[in-house]
Order: sequence, then structure tokens, then C-alpha cells
Amino acid sequence: MSAANGILVIAEAEGGVPTDLSHEMLGLARRLAETTGGTVETVLLGEDLGDSAETLIAFGADCVHIGDGPGYAAYLAEAWLPNLMKIAAAAPPAVILVGHTSMGGDLAPRLAFRLGTTVATACVEAEINDGRLQATRPCYGGAAREVISFKTDPAVLTIKSKSQVAPEREDNRHGKVVRLSTDVGVTRARIIERKIKTTTGIRLESAEVVVAGGRGINGPEGFKQAQELADVLGGAVGASRVACDLEWCPPSYQIGLSGRTVAPELYFALGISGAGQHMAGCGNAKNIVAVNTDPAAEIFKSSRFGIVGDCREVLPPLIEELRKLKHEAGT
Repeated sequence: MSAANGILVIAEAEGGVPTDLSHEMLGLARRLAETTGGTVETVLLGEDLGDSAETLIAFGADCVHIGDGPGYAAYLAEAWLPNLMKIAAAAPPAVILVGHTSMGGDLAPRLAFRLGTTVATACVEAEINDGRLQATRPCYGGAAREVISFKTDPAVLTIKSKSQVAPEREDNRHGKVVRLSTDVGVTRARIIERKIKTTTGIRLESAEVVVAGGRGINGPEGFKQAQELADVLGGAVGASRVACDLEWCPPSYQIGLSGRTVAPELYFALGISGAGQHMAGCGNAKNIVAVNTDPAAEIFKSSRFGIVGDCREVLPPLIEELRKLKHEAGT
């Protein structure tokens, strides 16, 4: 690695609050900084951010550069990049971490190009060995992982959600807060309208229990049963790509390489074969319970518990028994 040893985290906010992924990236940044001996700087741009800077410091940032104004209400590369370039020039980092999100997927390559360096996307691990940064990312549709190193600095990485462990919050931590200009100037592009789809209940990425359905859930009716099971367990409903493509459920349910990444305590895989693309999105679940009619399905290799059977026959009695247990427990 070069003489630069700092780690720069580009955080994101939802509803004026830093995302869980931002906290997870700070956990990775702190671990990398322990090896490089550098500091962890964070950039957060948005609107109505409140005490977000203090929150990011509590989760491990040494310095937070924050831009809080209507010009940053929606992501626009032209508005964000000038600030990021100035920060990177003032204190050249060794590594820049960006969330593997729709925003990060657009921003990271643009930033790497302007810095004359390279970018690695969808990374799930990063460490420094013998002075060289090595990043691990899924490849071949999630069937394998590749370890890559970098010839240029700074290395820009997009980090997948739930691949890192967020540090414990320490409200007594102290750090520096730098206020950025809220004047974004004139941009070639501008946001005409934003339509934000509101969701009710538990967010899929934050759920401790996820009930996911695939082709074997047998249509939209199967997802009604999945929702019943999720309601009993206080969880959220997800799906494989094929179930979303068949329009049995909303696209926002999709879990996998091209969908969301979850890492719940309990994951029900209902009628899901266990292809690598799907497991890339749920492989970090603590416990997987699989229900599938095919005893040779790949999903059973990743499951702690497996039931060979039809979801339509297995779910009703399972839901009934769980309701009885909840009633007996008084919850």
C-alpha cells in the first residue's frame, strides 16, 4: 500500500438516519485502520440529518464530513463528486468504502475514474495482508469467491449489506465534525420528481426472521401463507428471483445476488432450490429451515433443519402449532 493509511467511508441515510450498512462499513473501516494505523473519516450527504454526525462518531468515525441541505436530498453524482474529490485530495485515503446499493453502484466507479484508480464491487470481505489490501467478492453467480488485490491507490470497494459486523455504539466517543457547503451549484442533471414507495412492518434487511418463498411455494396463495408464518414469528417475507419474475410477489421481496442481502437469526426457505445466486443473499443467516419436495435440493446442504414436503401441506399445521406455543407463552 502507499503512504496513505486512512479509511474513507461514504455513508448513506434513510429518513435522515444513517443506514445499517453505513454502520457495518464503519466496523470494517475500524478493523482496516487497526492494521494501517490510520484514521476513519466519513462523508454523509443528505437533508434533515439531525444528529447523524454524532451517531456516526459513536459507531467508529474519527471525523465526519456532513452536508445537510435540500441540494443533497436526492443522490445526484454531479452534486456529490466535488465534495468527495476535495476530501480525498485533502487527506488521501488508502481505501474508500461505499455501500453496494443503487447509489453506491453509480457513485463508486465515477469516483474511482476521477481518482485514476480501480473499483471492486459487491465485496464481502476486505483485509490487509503483508501491506496489500485484498478484497473478496462473489463470482460465477455466487458459486465461488475471488480474492483480488490492487495496483493503484486508493482502492474503492462497494460493500454488500450484512457482510460486515457493525461495532458497538459508544456514545462517549469523540470525533471531529466538518460542515460542508450546501450550495451544489448548477448541475447538468436535476431531479424532477421522486416517488418513494413506503413499506409497512419490519424492513427485510433488519428482520430477525425471514420467510422466503420460491417456485415451489406454488403461486401467490403460497405467499399469503408465508405472510401468516412471518406474522406469527414477527418476521418479514422475502422471495427468490423466479417468484418475483413470475409476479407472485413484489420485486422488493427479492433476495439474492441481484436482490437484497439478509442475515437473520432464522431463515425459512420455502420451495427454494438453493442456487448460488439466491444463497449469496441469505448465506449468512444463522439458521436456515428448508421446505422442499426434492430431497436432493441444494438448499438442504446449507440448512440446519430440513423438511421434505409440499409447502401447502407443511405450512398450515406449522403455523397452527406456532400460534398455540405463542398463546401458551402469553406472547
